[in-house]
Amino acid sequence: MSIKVTSVSKIYKTQKALNAISFSANKGQIIGFLGPNGAGKSTMMKILTGFIKPNSGTVFVNEIDVLQNPKEAQKNIGYLPEHNPLYTDMYVREYLQFQAAIFKVDKSQIELCIEKVGLTAEANKKINQLSKGYQQRVGLAATILHNPKVLILDEPTTGLDPNQLLEIRELIKELGKEKTVLFSTHIMQEVEAVCDRVIIIKKGVVLVDKKLSELQDNAQQI
Repeated sequence: MSIKVTSVSKIYKTQKALNAISFSANKGQIIGFLGPNGAGKSTMMKILTGFIKPNSGTVFVNEIDVLQNPKEAQKNIGYLPEHNPLYTDMYVREYLQFQAAIFKVDKSQIELCIEKVGLTAEANKKINQLSKGYQQRVGLAATILHNPKVLILDEPTTGLDPNQLLEIRELIKELGKEKTVLFSTHIMQEVEAVCDRVIIIKKGVVLVDKKLSELQDNAQQI
């Protein structure tokens, strides 16, 4: 099992951001993590990636306890935060070389990732010269550099124009063929276009966890 979350709760002062959330995921699944802004999606993703700790519960990624061994778990995780943290003064290839050095990844992986995300023609440009869609591709290339088994993508299509949106959706679907992808959004159409399963979360509680084909009218609960 690629992801196993059991009874995870997170409290900020008086606010319960997550309330005893449980779910699991297997390889080859693209899961839409759907809910309105403030539902707890980003909090759950930060807990999954080991950036913050829950008040209670357990989190495993590839059978590694994220709370006990966050660095080991992070080797299996590719994380794209909601606000893609790029060094925009760097060239695309230069930035990916920098990321590869951090992950101690062989440089041959850089060219493979550039090709996989469709950046070949842009690889010698500065990141600040790229459109938002291509900047998202750079973020995705950095996310898959170390060939993680689990991808955690926090609102990866925010702010994209319709053409960029279609391209990034296709790219995520392609990546989902060989990895487990947890993909957060507050837009139902995104889930319908990309995912094969949906977890609907509201006010820190899981309302629905179903295959997309079984979802039917439950979207009205958001």
